[in-house]
Amino acid sequence: MSDKPLFMVGVDTEADDQWSMEGRKRLSVENARALPRLQALCDRYRVRPSYLVTHEMATRDPSRSILRDLVGSGRCEAGAHLHPWSSPPYREEDLVGRYPSQLEDALLEAQLLELTETIESSLGVRPVSYRAGRHGFDARSLRILETLGYRVDTSVDPLFNERRKGGPSFAGAPVTPYWPSLKNVRAPGTSSVLEIPVSSATTPWLPKGLERWFTSLPAIPWRGYLKRLGLRAVWLRPSYSSAEDAKALASSLVARGVPTLNMLFHSSELAPGASPYNQTAADVDRFFERLEAVLAHIMGRLDARSVTYLEAAEAIRQKAVGPPPRISP
Repeated sequence: MSDKPLFMVGVDTEADDQWSMEGRKRLSVENARALPRLQALCDRYRVRPSYLVTHEMATRDPSRSILRDLVGSGRCEAGAHLHPWSSPPYREEDLVGRYPSQLEDALLEAQLLELTETIESSLGVRPVSYRAGRHGFDARSLRILETLGYRVDTSVDPLFNERRKGGPSFAGAPVTPYWPSLKNVRAPGTSSVLEIPVSSATTPWLPKGLERWFTSLPAIPWRGYLKRLGLRAVWLRPSYSSAEDAKALASSLVARGVPTLNMLFHSSELAPGASPYNQTAADVDRFFERLEAVLAHIMGRLDARSVTYLEAAEAIRQKAVGPPPRISP
């Protein structure tokens, strides 16, 4: 593996407006019509996105046919993205937006198996990369992914803490890739599934102990106070952070020797009114402008190597293992 930073664009490819009960009931997949525009922008900067696909996006047109064409072109990767309310066998009670980590063992396993096999049959490739819906990832999911042959998970976000909502916390997790523990997915261990965390950090950079404290604070009022004092969270997410903040984060990670830059957003952010972030066509255009500015910085100024999640895992494993030792004659 070269010393260039590995850059991934992970798109949670899901139905419109999965933030609302009505959107979760309707499961409209119309935002898929915007994926060719995204792919064209990625092609322009030699970026190879990974589309992490929910059950409805893999089985309903126009999403199914669009994704099948994109994946068949070899310019991207198709992974899996589990939403408990849309992956059979689903239950009406999960329409509240339940985290996968809240599911019973048998149901979680059944849904992950069904989603994996459905993506393979609908899109023609078996997924080996995964992100849990709502980042609802835990050690049980990790063990199931191993059984199903997955190679990469990218559910961990070091600044994510939704314990107050019944979800997980990844506070204190590394921002660098690691093989997680089968007991605690926030810690390095012996799993065969590589964890590639979402790129997020505070600015200014906090030690992990203080970062854990920061993530435990409620957004209102404490994070608001700290932001006015100059301390805030930044993600490599075009709808969360300004282009300047995202570029600064990417540069800071590279300067600190972090080998991966892992961007996240949703396919629904590409269509007007399909997410809370971009309500109009002008909003979507501004999103694409921010995204392009960040792509240009990472691929140009930082000279990154764009890879899919599977390609990143292969490169990281190769570097970790290294070539066989030379034996002197």
